[in-house]
Amino acid sequence: MPAAAQPPWILDARRALGDRIRDTRMWRDMTQEELAEQAGIDRSTVQRLEAGADAKVSHLLRIALTLNIPVTDLLHEL
Repeated sequence: MPAAAQPPWILDARRALGDRIRDTRMWRDMTQEELAEQAGIDRSTVQRLEAGADAKVSHLLRIALTLNIPVTDLLHEL
């Protein structure tokens, strides 16, 4: 389903998830490149996720492990 066809609450939740990833990454004093390299994903993937793109569970698991937080912290209150 294209992003435009998504209900607003899904788009809001994806943006909130991206904000949590970015906030936690910055709190850890990491660049997108550092997070991507340590998580084993492309920097463009980190960039898209932080911008609110659709997320794969495997990417979220890798990011959470790299940031040393439970994946539920990224999904909290979505």
